[in-house]
This record gives sequence, structure tokens and C-alpha cells, in this order.
Amino acid sequence: MLKFKAMAVISIMVATLSCNSKNATEFTVNANLKGLNDQNAYIEEIHFTGKAMTEVLDTTAVKNGQFNFNVKASHEGLYRIRFEKENAFLFVVNDEPLVKIDGNFNPNQIQTENFNTPANQELKKFIQELSNRSMALDSMARKTQALAGSGLEGHVMDSLIQVAQKEQEQYKNESDAYLLNVANTSKDPIVSMFAITVGGGINKDAIKNAVGGLTKRFPDNTTVTGFVKEFNGMLTQQEKPPAPAAGIPDVGSMAPDFTMNDVDGKPFSLSQLKGKYVLVDFWASWCGPCRGENPNVVKAYNKYKDKNFTVLGVSLDEEKSKWLEAIQEDHLTWKHISDLKGWSSAAVSLYGFDGIPYNVLIDPQGKIIAKELREDALEEMLSKTLGTASGK
Repeated sequence: MLKFKAMAVISIMVATLSCNSKNATEFTVNANLKGLNDQNAYIEEIHFTGKAMTEVLDTTAVKNGQFNFNVKASHEGLYRIRFEKENAFLFVVNDEPLVKIDGNFNPNQIQTENFNTPANQELKKFIQELSNRSMALDSMARKTQALAGSGLEGHVMDSLIQVAQKEQEQYKNESDAYLLNVANTSKDPIVSMFAITVGGGINKDAIKNAVGGLTKRFPDNTTVTGFVKEFNGMLTQQEKPPAPAAGIPDVGSMAPDFTMNDVDGKPFSLSQLKGKYVLVDFWASWCGPCRGENPNVVKAYNKYKDKNFTVLGVSLDEEKSKWLEAIQEDHLTWKHISDLKGWSSAAVSLYGFDGIPYNVLIDPQGKIIAKELREDALEEMLSKTLGTASGK
């Protein structure tokens, strides 16, 4: 059983998987899950882009752990089984006309049920491995954040942080290699496309090669044809040079002032920090790369906060509770503000960025002297700038 809260991101990331295929067929799901309460169950198709992410295809009642679905499908694709009362769901592939599921129901375990078809057996193993790797990376990230936020300084602490970061990076590389291996070797096209889609952080060229390999391995499968066409169209769109934006602040221009509420609900303006070097850090609690970058910002802040330097955190959150929780978890001890409007935040159009984490470094007069400082680039710029800074 796939735990919804822990793995809901999967159903978002695979929203582009299904399309027309030569495998036009009806299929049946026959399930017998011990411990599953009586309730309604729903089977939904994870749709190709251009439609709603999911569409309910059939509804049935669960009685004594047993339920059946009869689905009219125009292609082989990815489907999700959702329960009325359980915070959990299942993924299935209709690689055969009859998909059987049995075993013990446990909403706190990752898809441990038994499946009778090859694609579903492979998908089960893949999801379990993906979940294990995700939890391991999350644990490593928290360890790094805890070290960076401990308040301790010196060469020993720096070394511990570097070791933790290197361990996390190595495991991430191993996980990327695992995803690519599944994408390039799976016998089922749906599982291959699933691996490609959830591998969004992998090197772009490696992903392009994996997508290109799909048409060679599954030349007559129109599910693959549609997926490759959609991917290539998206890639072409992404690789177009951005149109020059008028009025967007750049290095050398004055940073636009703005006012938002702080964590206590009181208005605070960027201009109130005039006279200091300020890293305006745009981030959000839901942004994985932002949370991964936070230890670097914490380290820089602790090192230079007594040299006329500070950070202003500007969040693109919408839920205040999650924003405050992330501030505490990541040990972000500087000033924080947000209008809690997500991507509709006034800061987005004012500074012209389309992805986070994003930051600008401002001098004491309010001029932007650098932007998009991440990892070692942030430390190098601050060392160069504040090593000669004379204060206000």
C-alpha cells in the first residue's frame, strides 16, 4: 500500500505518462486485501497533459477486504486505486486483462501487496526502492541541516558538514544511476517512463538519452510515441532563450523595495535593512532544492553576521504553519517575511525570477552586486566582499 502523505508527489510527477496505445482493451482488477475496512474504492487514470491530472473511471464497494473494478481502457497506462477512508493508495499497470492483488492491508507500509502481472511486480519493487531512497536522502539532508544550525563554528564543524554533504551527494548520484538503469532496462514501457519522469533532477543529457532509447526498445507502442513527442516538445520549449524582460532588476541596478508581514504578522520592508549587506533569499518550505541549499545559507550567515551582513528570507509559501515549521527545522535565525501568496507573491514579478531558490546580494546603499549565489559561489562572494567591507 502506498502511503499518500509520504508519496503523493509521485502522482503529480507522473501526470504525463498515459496516452494512446495499440493495447486497446478492457481490464479487470480483482483484489482481496485482509484488514481493509468496508468503504468505497475508486480507480483513477493518471492522465496525459492537457486533461485533469486524474479521472475516476470506476467506483466500487469494498466488502470484507474484497473489491473489483471493470475498466474500459484505450491503452496501457498507469492507474491509481484510492480509498474513501484510508490515507493511502495503490498504483497499477494494465499490462494484462486481469490484475490480481492480494495480501495484508497496511496503510503505513509502502505497496507490500502481491500482484500477478510482470509489470505490476516490477512497479511494486521500483516504488519500494524509490521510497527507501527518498527517506534516506531526507535523513541525510536533516543531518546536514542540524550540523549547520548547531551554532558551532571552526574547522572541525566545517569538516563534519562537508563530510555529511559529500555523503548526501554520493547517495544522490547512486539513486540517479538507479533511476536511469530502470528507465533504460525495464521490460515494461510504463515502468520505464515512470522512472524517467521521477528522475527530474538527473543530468538532462542522460534523461534525453533514456527517452530516445524508449522508441528503440518499444518501436510499435504508441504510448511511448506520445510520451516522447510530449517530452521533446517540452524540452524545445525549455531550451528557447528567454525573452528579455524590461525593468527586471539586474546586477548594478538598485534593488526594488517591498513590504510584507513577518512571522509575527507585522509589516517589514527591505529598506529597513539599508546600511547592511543583505542576501535577499527567495525560498519556500515545499521547495526541496531550497531546503537543500539552506545549510549553505546558515553557514554563511553564522560566519559573516558580525561583519555588517544579514539575510532576509522571502517565502513563497501559502500556509503559514508550514513556513514557520521549516524556519525552525532548518535553523534559519534571520528575518523572514512573506505575503503567503505562493507564486502570486509580489516579489516574483518585482524581481523577475521563475524558479527558487533564488537570491540577490545587496550592498549597504541598496544596489544589487550579485545574484543566484548557491553552494560555494555564496561563500566565495561573501569572502571577497566582506573581507574588505568596512561596515556601514
